[in-house]
Amino acid sequence: MINLMMRKGFYIVFVSIFCLFQTTVYAQQKPNIIYILADDLGYGDLSCYGQEKINTPNLDKLASQGMQFMQHYAGAPVCAPSRSSLMSGQHTGHTSIRGNATEKGMEEGQVPMSGKTITLAEVLKQAGYKTGAFGKWGLGYIGSEGDANSQGFDEFFGYNCQAVAHRYYPDHLWHNRDKVMLEGNDWKHTVTYAADVIHDKALQFISDNKEKPFFMYYPTTLPHAELIVPDDAIFKAEREKFGNERPYVGKKKGDGADYGEKLVIKEYTKQKYPHATFAAMVIRLDQHVGEIMAKLKELGIEKNTIIMFSSDNGPHDEGGADPDFFNSNGDLKGIKRDVYEGGIREPMIVQWPAQIKAGSKTNNVTAFWDVMPTLAEVAQVKTPKESDGISFLPTLIGKKQKQHDFLYWEFHEKNSSQAVRLGQWKGIRQNITNSKNAPIELYDLSTDVGEEKNIATVHPDIVAKIAKIMNDSHIENDRFQFDYENSK
Repeated sequence: MINLMMRKGFYIVFVSIFCLFQTTVYAQQKPNIIYILADDLGYGDLSCYGQEKINTPNLDKLASQGMQFMQHYAGAPVCAPSRSSLMSGQHTGHTSIRGNATEKGMEEGQVPMSGKTITLAEVLKQAGYKTGAFGKWGLGYIGSEGDANSQGFDEFFGYNCQAVAHRYYPDHLWHNRDKVMLEGNDWKHTVTYAADVIHDKALQFISDNKEKPFFMYYPTTLPHAELIVPDDAIFKAEREKFGNERPYVGKKKGDGADYGEKLVIKEYTKQKYPHATFAAMVIRLDQHVGEIMAKLKELGIEKNTIIMFSSDNGPHDEGGADPDFFNSNGDLKGIKRDVYEGGIREPMIVQWPAQIKAGSKTNNVTAFWDVMPTLAEVAQVKTPKESDGISFLPTLIGKKQKQHDFLYWEFHEKNSSQAVRLGQWKGIRQNITNSKNAPIELYDLSTDVGEEKNIATVHPDIVAKIAKIMNDSHIENDRFQFDYENSK
């Protein structure tokens, strides 16, 4: 603990000195930063990325006023490691959380992120930012070294545990380390929709901090399963696309409905029309983004606020969700829990008035671990040396951009897998649990973005390079290991 405190203390002192001598990049006050993270939203689920069955006018507006990233990657194909990658600025071969494991003996809460991790919130906090997180955390149970308050956030409101976050009408949320009971919700009835309560708290955080630089991390649970919305009013304009379908709005107290048992998340609440329900949830997400944009304008701070929007992994097929119906992954192969493109390539939109050319698009290859160095550079503070990222600030402001030599992922479910993006090449090794020398699939993304033709036998030299990257990029982790059954 003493060494940990000394280490983080040294970083804080170093950052403070660095800030004193750092040349100011912009004449204006440091920009506010809002990072919005959707939950299980696919690459093709927004109309600005080709979605035809759901209109997302607010996110389309955000894109038209900012920049769309066409080759942006999540940290992992599932929730917790992806968020760990975002917060730590490290890929999943280095970051401390590499799977959705829970801590034994804890009623709710994932395995905690290491206290040694220097997070994005801590970096921005030392740059003078007020920090807040509103939504799903999932990186450490309350009171652990990994909970949001321990990892640099001044204020946290939402779900601590991703298992509880599978329910949109839980009986409680958390405000920092205090449990907040939700009126009318008793795990059998639907009265208070948690996503809306969290959203209101996020808007309040913006209002409360309008006079100072703030960083708001907004990891919404929409549109993760279960599929349920509080009303279908905002869905009216879309009804003709779904015939007689109506979104599932849940059951109210007194009608005898059984909403579900506490923390039993393997079976999601059943509803008759999952297509309409999923669409309504995406629309509600879009509405929330629009209200954040409107709040910034109302307060007169929209011109000095960066908004980033992305998703934690590819589209899901749980609780009745149907990514094929919506073409949620566009032309990409795979969904959530796949290291194919559809499981990890995500929509990414950045708006920054007067700095980013409106309506621009980029094919610069970026990933979650690039967000930390980007925002550190924006905030005029040094990036921790542990980060695997490269700042994409030059891309945002139209300057020459440094490129990654490669991107790396590892995934500890479905018999474990690894993936590497090496320029135009994509290498994938699956079923590592059965053999550490499992064959590597190779795809040329410049001609085969759908990863349909494995050309590993044609390019053994490229496969060998990727195999070395896979070996060199994986640092052993006590909690998340490749348990090889056959090490030959």
